[in-house]
Amino acid sequence: MPVKVLIVEDNPVARSFLTRVVRESFSDELMITEAGDLDTARRQIGPLHDGIAPVNPFKLVLVDLELPDGNGMELLAELVQYPATKIVTTLYSDDDHLFPALQCGADGYLLKEDRFEVLVEELQKIVRGQPPLSPAIARRLLTHFRQGQSGGASNSGPVPLTSLQSSRPMPLGKGAPLDHERLTPRESEVLTYLSKGFTIKEIASLMGIKWFTVNDHIKSIYKKLNVSSRAEAAVLASKQGLV
Repeated sequence: MPVKVLIVEDNPVARSFLTRVVRESFSDELMITEAGDLDTARRQIGPLHDGIAPVNPFKLVLVDLELPDGNGMELLAELVQYPATKIVTTLYSDDDHLFPALQCGADGYLLKEDRFEVLVEELQKIVRGQPPLSPAIARRLLTHFRQGQSGGASNSGPVPLTSLQSSRPMPLGKGAPLDHERLTPRESEVLTYLSKGFTIKEIASLMGIKWFTVNDHIKSIYKKLNVSSRAEAAVLASKQGLV
């Protein structure tokens, strides 16, 4: 079954460009759907019940922020529980767009002005279990948190990036919930491979499943173990004798 991808972009040229980027990034059989506005995107996604997707949902969603009938962040907020990797593709690299988008549930943030090769490389990071971030955005995030640690940030403090794997690690102290009993057999198998250093693509090959499915398992593992990165999951799994 092909992997379903949704590209929400009002500019036809940019839409065609992003379609080429996606096809170049992944070896899977893809079924790419394009939407030029929020209304079309919502119709393509279908009705959601408490944010839960229908059968055979999109696995990758690229969302522009400026759309004819609204802001892409509206769609991100609606898809918080939707089982897809959601990536902002925009021209805006400022904090006023970056942090609200991440807070709305974006799993990555790419700048359309980047070269074709750079965007392909960043999208391929999904397979390796890394968040897709344009280089300029990654630098901005580092600067933001360094300022926060040195006391130079605003009074509100650093914005939490709980939906992004690049967020700062959560503490693994005695109070951290240990919900490993709730892991499904599949999730336990994925966790074992993660702890041994296998990439998402390698895990998918070993388990005979799609890498997008592995990505879904990893998100579930992170949520159940209350961690935010591969390293944290591996450490916790080792400490608790899960692997």
